[in-house]
Formats: sequence, C-alpha cells, structure tokens
Amino acid sequence: MSEIVDILVVGGGPCGLAVAIEAVKSKLSHIILEKGSITESIRRYPRRMRFFSTAENIEIGGIPFPISNVKANREEALQYYRKVAGYFDLNFKLFTEVIGIEKKDDIFHVFTAKGETYYAKNVVIATGYFDVPRKLNVPGEELPHVSHYYDEPYKYSYSKVVIVGGANSAVEAALELYRHDVDVTIVHRNEDLRQTVKYWLIPDVKNRIKEGKIKAIFNSTVKSIASDSLIIQNVHTQEESTLPADFVFILAGYVPDVKLLFRSGIQLNDVMVPSYDNQTFETNVKGLYVCGTVVAGIHTEKVFIENGREHAQALVDHIAGRPVRPVKNLIMRI
Repeated sequence: MSEIVDILVVGGGPCGLAVAIEAVKSKLSHIILEKGSITESIRRYPRRMRFFSTAENIEIGGIPFPISNVKANREEALQYYRKVAGYFDLNFKLFTEVIGIEKKDDIFHVFTAKGETYYAKNVVIATGYFDVPRKLNVPGEELPHVSHYYDEPYKYSYSKVVIVGGANSAVEAALELYRHDVDVTIVHRNEDLRQTVKYWLIPDVKNRIKEGKIKAIFNSTVKSIASDSLIIQNVHTQEESTLPADFVFILAGYVPDVKLLFRSGIQLNDVMVPSYDNQTFETNVKGLYVCGTVVAGIHTEKVFIENGREHAQALVDHIAGRPVRPVKNLIMRI
C-alpha cells in the first residue's frame, strides 16, 4: 500500500482548494484528485464572465483578492486560485478522474479511471455541479451546432442563435450575443425570466426584448432540433412552431453528478441531497465528507464559493479533533 494521507479531496475547484488549505494549516497530509485542470469549472466559464459575488467573498485561505473592480472576471479568478494554490504548495494529481471510493478497515481506497488507487484516512467530495448540464433529452440535442456551454460571442456574429433557458447564464449570453450582431431568440418554458437573474441585468434584457432586439418566446419547450432549425411547443395550447437556428445553446442549468456519492455508500434523498451532518459535513459514512455545492443536491443555486468555503473550515476542524467553527449562512444567496 502506498502513502495513506490524512485527507483526500475529490475535486480541485475553489471549495476543494479551501479544504486542502485548511489541511495544510492543520499540518494534515493531503492530496487533491481533479479530473480536469485546477479550477476546471471556472476555466470553462464564458470567457468574458464576471462573478456575481464581490472579490472578497470568493477569497480562500485568508489570502486577499486585490483587483481594481469590485467583482472579479474569469481570468482574474483563474490567476488568483492558481497563485493561492502555489502559495500553500497544495498537492495535486490533475486530469485524474475518481470512479470509486471504498472503505476497508477504516482506510478509504480511492480508485481512478487511470487504474491507480489512493489511500486516505478521510475523504472529502467537493465535485461541484458544472460537469453535468441539465439536458432536454430531445432529438437533435447532440448535434454539433448545439452546446450546453456558452463560450464567447465573436464566433456567432451575423448568425441566428436560439438560447434555451431563462436564468442568469441564458440572459447574460443573450445580451452579449445581441451586442455582437447576433440574431438572438430566448426560449423559456415559464411565463417570464427567472427571478434569480442578476438584478442589474433585468432592466437591460427586458428593454431589449421590448424593443425587439432580443426575441423571447415564453411558455414554450423544445420538441426537437434539426441542423438549421428547432421545433418548439407552447405548454398551454400544445401548438408547435419552427424556429430557424444556426446555433443552439441549451443553458438550462446543471445538476450534481451523484453517481460517485451513491457508489460510495452515501444516502441521497429524492432531490439528490446527501445525508450529512450540517455542522461537520460528515456523511452517513464515517470519515467521508461533502463540501461545497454538492451538499445542495439539485438546488445548486443555494450554495456558492462564499458559503462553500466555510464548509472546509468546519470539516477540517472535525477531522483534526478540535471544536468545529459554526458555518454562517449554510444555504444563502449573495
């Protein structure tokens, strides 16, 4: 058997980094297994994205995040988390996907897709949710011009784009595309945009819709997607219509990947929330913890970096055998 670390972290996002930093501060050995690059989910954000939260609310490890603006953009966040990881000399194994966790004689055996096995006294699952987009499960969803991730606007100038969804990501993409000479249509199953859309975007997008510069079709769902169009259906009348589209973005949110939790013996309720102690974040499997957005199940909008980072402090307190610092605002919205 190779080295047995005190804490093995599954996931190298901000909350996973926060756990490893707390381990370093507590003089506990650790390793982070991440199936992509460091902070892979942020790397896959839209290139021109700016965070909802202020910079101080997404700091980790007590390291200040000094920027000229109040809110950081994607590039600034990537640089910040990389430098913080280097400052604490965190131990990574990147591009290493964890496929199984099994506890044997109080030691966790963590299996990877590469065929490697790692060993730990405690395991923290901090896998987030951004890897699993919520799908429509309609014909044509896997066509090459259809994507569940929006990247940047320039590629789509002077083309027709349909965006499916009515929350932050859909609204931000629609506004940015419109301002780069894209013919944009939003299709949303509800009668209006989601109430959780960033407050400063609401007047902008609603005025653009009122002017007809962004088209919006509410109370409608997608039935199928073809190479140059898609069929939508009104949820009330069941009437179908065809929309032309050069590109389609399905920005309907994300769901947690619970397969690993389930295979690890963690109990889940009907909305994919794992069974855990809300003070220590230890699951029903002793020594196996959850951290960050994964604690919220399908309600991914309830946990962010700013409260997920506090989970790290509490669970490492518990592992280290000291009084657990209370987590403020366990479920919140900034």
